[in-house]
Amino acid sequence: MNRRKFMKCIGVTGLGMGLVPCCLCGAENSVAKAGGKFVLWQLPSQTPSQMNSYVLQSDKGKVIVIDGGTAGDAGYLKGFLAALGNRVEAWFVSHPHSDHVDAITMLLNNPGGLTINKMYGSIPEVKWIEQYEKDELPTTLNFNKALEKSAYQIIEHTIGQVIEIDGVRFEIMGIKNPEITANPINNSSVVMKVTDSKKTVLFTGDLGVEGGEKLLKGPYSGKLRSDYVQMAHHGQNGVNEKFYQAVKPRYCLWPTPLWLWDNDNGGGKGSGPWATLNVRAWMDKMDIQKHYVSCFGLCKIE
Repeated sequence: MNRRKFMKCIGVTGLGMGLVPCCLCGAENSVAKAGGKFVLWQLPSQTPSQMNSYVLQSDKGKVIVIDGGTAGDAGYLKGFLAALGNRVEAWFVSHPHSDHVDAITMLLNNPGGLTINKMYGSIPEVKWIEQYEKDELPTTLNFNKALEKSAYQIIEHTIGQVIEIDGVRFEIMGIKNPEITANPINNSSVVMKVTDSKKTVLFTGDLGVEGGEKLLKGPYSGKLRSDYVQMAHHGQNGVNEKFYQAVKPRYCLWPTPLWLWDNDNGGGKGSGPWATLNVRAWMDKMDIQKHYVSCFGLCKIE
């Protein structure tokens, strides 16, 4: 990665014992595409685990959440939402893996005053998960049990569905793919494009190569282009380079811990088995203006 681009993204300030990065950057020069505006936060992990947690707030104050992170992230998320009024207009679930839904499972079981208007998702069937990714079955069962306890229901996405909140458009481009049994639950991640008058953000969840190829061959291949892209599967072992080329982002959202960012399994940068450095090299070929990396703290995009 071009170091200048990365340093510009996170910002660096010398404070006593080292360099402390902050990630409070804005978008510039985006084409107006919708009526409202939103602020987006990429939340940092509160544990060593990778996780996925995004909070949006419309210019009229409505709060939207995407995923939420692990059980260990629930307390931070709960406090973050309390500071915004403790009411979520819409909660979008990309797929039922623990690093994406365990925080919402915890909050559904212990809401502490938090209210949610609507919940959306495209969750694979329990029997399908049992057949193709049995080890992940408890996550879905616990999530379903929490939903039942809370009396909330998931509104099932459909391809092409558009949800509008305060003039912000949420367009569903990909849902669960039961025919894809390689990397099964990840490849059933919801793909959603969020648009306001200033910017577009493509959320990919943990989509894999196969799910990405399906999108590239489908009716929405020409609509993937976005200002921002959430890097699939935390920036490694997700969609292929061709997918990112179709998106043509100017900004990248990395929900990525430091060990994964550097592919470090304890032996230094590049010592691990993950493909993050390869994906970073792909992005070096593109005209990326800023990278927002969650391991360096809370990121705010306006």
